[in-house]
Amino acid sequence: MTHGESKVLRVASLARVEGEGALQLRIHDGEVAEARLKIYEPPRFFEAFLRGRSYTEPPDITSRVCGICPVAYQMSACRAIEDACGIVVDGQLAALRRLLYCGEWIESQTLHIYFLHAPDFLGGDSIIDLARTHRAQVERGLALKQAGNAIVELLGGRAIHPVNVRVGGFHRVPTRAELRPLEERLRRARDDAEATVRWVAGFDFPDAGIDNELLALAEPGTYAIDSGTPTAMSAPSSAGLPAHTDLALPTRTFPLAAFPDHVIETQVPHSTALHSRLDGRRHLTGTLARYAINGRWLPPDVLRAAGDAGLGDPRAGTVCRNPFRSIIVRAVEVLYAVDEALRLIDAYEPPPRPYVDVPVRAGTGHGATEAPRGLLYHRYTLDTDGTVTEAVLVPPTAQNQAAIEQDLLRTVQERLGNGPHPTDAELTALCERVIRNHDPCISCSAHFLDLSVDRD
Repeated sequence: MTHGESKVLRVASLARVEGEGALQLRIHDGEVAEARLKIYEPPRFFEAFLRGRSYTEPPDITSRVCGICPVAYQMSACRAIEDACGIVVDGQLAALRRLLYCGEWIESQTLHIYFLHAPDFLGGDSIIDLARTHRAQVERGLALKQAGNAIVELLGGRAIHPVNVRVGGFHRVPTRAELRPLEERLRRARDDAEATVRWVAGFDFPDAGIDNELLALAEPGTYAIDSGTPTAMSAPSSAGLPAHTDLALPTRTFPLAAFPDHVIETQVPHSTALHSRLDGRRHLTGTLARYAINGRWLPPDVLRAAGDAGLGDPRAGTVCRNPFRSIIVRAVEVLYAVDEALRLIDAYEPPPRPYVDVPVRAGTGHGATEAPRGLLYHRYTLDTDGTVTEAVLVPPTAQNQAAIEQDLLRTVQERLGNGPHPTDAELTALCERVIRNHDPCISCSAHFLDLSVDRD
């Protein structure tokens, strides 16, 4: 590129991500001047759909936001509604909810690992290519995903957009006999999950590091999935360290009710999803954040598998900030979800009732859970009749969009400064790969829009 030359690279439609998005990259004098992840899907208007509905309806309505992670939306909605009504669901009902969530983690993370992400490391354009060259691994991925689907189908009533979840619990709970075949299936799935960790650990990973704050729920003593306190880990630059550092940095927490005070959303011209900042700084939520903040609470067998896969020991303060290695962390989370599901099934005793009563009262409630792609926050305000007067949904991908753009900028700049000048096709492939590292759910994020109409 000659002095003064500018170049714009446009990727009209990103491949192997959930939903529809595009990318625009502007380079001037060999420097990346701008990277825009353009989320152009029409706004979803789910908040508007929820206003005026009964407080019992958000779990069913919000599960339609995404066919891949409907349980995350249901659980966050239930928690927010129950919080507004002053009810806590615990005991075996809470355990069943966590089991259902484990099913979603297994199927969603496996989907990303095998169908969307692995082709980047193995030279294929799609899962169809891998089925020709890595048939045994693809069949293993399908079996593992089906095990997760089986959990969701049994507890949720069906594998996609479950219908058995309700405020206060479930419409129906399973018997121990109904869970027994699931237990047998999960024991077979555990071997597949362990093999998946070993498989992805053997991929070739570029050297990279993210310099963002990390945000995840945390619950001391357990790996947070369906509850916890928002916890942020400082960015390396705040401590004068390079982004590639593997040291754990200081963390801070804040009450879930204060989430809107810390995570501030703004609209940008190129996206139908809002950008978010955590206390004024870019942040990243999702797999890398969860592992950095909660990894020390993983069971010994899972920690051993993570260590063997090259992730280090989070109990010793080791943090993975390489987004290309996020595929390993996802595989470790699948292994954990299988083990956790087996533990919950083994300890299960049917509760006396499938749900607890949730008497309505006026108020505002907050709920958050860890969707496979990161922290998902819901807030609902109810009136005295139980009508939803305000609804706010903050999905992980909307929070991550600014961090993904920064990761694109950094990665492309490093590529331009090393080796021969890349072609447009090579830059496109690199940018798509960077985006897929973060497993964005674009459809989930595209439901916010501020509309102003000027009339004479």
